Amino acid sequence: MFDYLLDDRAIQLRDEIRSFVKSVPRQMILDMDSEKISFPKDFLSECGKRNFFGCRYPVELGGRGLDWASTSMVMEEIGVLGYIVACVFGVGAELVCDAIILHGTDNQKEKYVKPLLKGEIFAAECLTEPRGGSDFFGATTTAVDKGDHFILNGQKRFIVGGEGADYFLVYAKTNPDAPAHESMTCFIVDKGQGVTSKYLYGLMGCRGGGASRLIFKDVKVPKENVLGRVNGALDVFMTMMIPERLGTAAMTIGAARPALEIATGYTSRRKAFGKTINRFQGVSFQIAEAATLLDASRSMIYTTAKAVDCKIDPARIRRMVSETKKFVTESCQKVVHNSMQVMGGIAYTNVYPIERIHRDIRLASIWTGTNEVMSMITASEWYGEYNQIKKSGITRDCENDAVEAFAEEEKIFE
Repeated sequence: MFDYLLDDRAIQLRDEIRSFVKSVPRQMILDMDSEKISFPKDFLSECGKRNFFGCRYPVELGGRGLDWASTSMVMEEIGVLGYIVACVFGVGAELVCDAIILHGTDNQKEKYVKPLLKGEIFAAECLTEPRGGSDFFGATTTAVDKGDHFILNGQKRFIVGGEGADYFLVYAKTNPDAPAHESMTCFIVDKGQGVTSKYLYGLMGCRGGGASRLIFKDVKVPKENVLGRVNGALDVFMTMMIPERLGTAAMTIGAARPALEIATGYTSRRKAFGKTINRFQGVSFQIAEAATLLDASRSMIYTTAKAVDCKIDPARIRRMVSETKKFVTESCQKVVHNSMQVMGGIAYTNVYPIERIHRDIRLASIWTGTNEVMSMITASEWYGEYNQIKKSGITRDCENDAVEAFAEEEKIFE
């Protein structure tokens, strides 16, 4: 943990969360993985009571008035309990609340944000559909304007927290004839008549998070539950990508950290050929690589968090968030891989939790936008940034720093 980047209030919160994390019964983690617990309501309620949710939100709404660096710390520390635990912790209080706070009305904040941050109700975000995930604007869920309300029909799937949520953030087509970016609206949809949640069994990992398929059939959604403006879902979506992807990256560090710690302890005690195996470079170098990757990941997290807090150029934030999500999730998967490798066969059993961590953390590079999509965004924003830099003339043109730099007949582009 980069303690020196946190202020005194954040350090106090970190210590509170660490104490709480140590007290969580191991049985909860085991029961979630075996699906005896389909959604950890008691755990989330306790987090709300302790004021752990939404630390960067205003105090009057139930937050602590901190910043994104503090949020990153919270997500890492909660992630120590398991990747899926951090997922359900973050989906409602760090994603759905973020959207309502940034785009919602005072009434929406009073009704949906305050009780959620207290742990009294739960929420889930509905993006992915059976016909597609990365193609957000290709959604087929529809909402038809009926005057004072909309009628919502469609399906969403792989919705973390869908099994236990009391309300949902749902994106739906409201103007299918308009250009894609002007065709959708974001709604706050209460669980009730016409809303069916079907729990998905058989997940490779990340079990117990209430992941479900949601079916909306002729659901009546009042106009006051439109989030932002009608046909303005793009506004919500763009701001949501920050907590979705930056939060995902931060929690992945927490989920990978125990694997490295367990592997470090194991290799410090396990003997082979008359000495502990951490004295063999084939082992210690893999531990060193894992530790380096975790620290490099934290550096990206906190640098990007600072950029978000400083409200720098949105295009550059999109690039930094996308780079961070891809680099951190893949680096943390490598951390777990190394940890399993140096421990050998015993790490492939359930004697140690490495195999569960390995299964769970595989989701990190898939959800909230696949890492291939992160590369697409990074490339697009970087080329745009490069062109702006070249046009501005504010940096040195290093292309000319070659002996034959002006041999134009050699520079062929077509």
